Amino acid sequence: MTIASRNVTATTTVATTATNRQLNRAMTHLPKLLSIIAIMTLCLGACVPGHNDFSEFRNLPAEGWLYGDTVKFVPSIEDSTATGLLTVAIRHNNEYEFSNLWLEITRNTPGGVLRRDTVNLELSDIYGRWHGNGFGASYQYSDTVEYPASIINGSPLMVRHIMRVDTLCDIEQIGITFVSPKK
Repeated sequence: MTIASRNVTATTTVATTATNRQLNRAMTHLPKLLSIIAIMTLCLGACVPGHNDFSEFRNLPAEGWLYGDTVKFVPSIEDSTATGLLTVAIRHNNEYEFSNLWLEITRNTPGGVLRRDTVNLELSDIYGRWHGNGFGASYQYSDTVEYPASIINGSPLMVRHIMRVDTLCDIEQIGITFVSPKK
């Protein structure tokens, strides 16, 4: 056997031994890796929204939201009543001429009482910079109406603006979101 062939044989043996060690290490870590994947899958499965969560947005007319127009949302939840976080959200464009938006939100409570909440959404700071998130000329801003709030399945939530104008322009959408606590 020549020196060159011995070097090739030795190199092949060293490479094979190194590959076997790497394979053995990988096989040793395989149960840990599978356990981590299983735990992550279970955690992601726990992130499923609650059965009493509700979210809905409505488009408003391009010509403006009239003072007397009420936007109606009818929550569809699994239980007859639910308690959680009630928020209101609006989407407006850059042409909206006010720094805030006053809303009146009316709903029935489980005790049969008609509840009327007045919410002032501060849409911009004193320098005119919009709060919330935006893309292009549209912005979305949301705020809490009440926590804890109780809603009834199928009982409407009504929203209307109470600004001191007959027609409110440049509000594109209004939405209601209800999130029940995780059990």
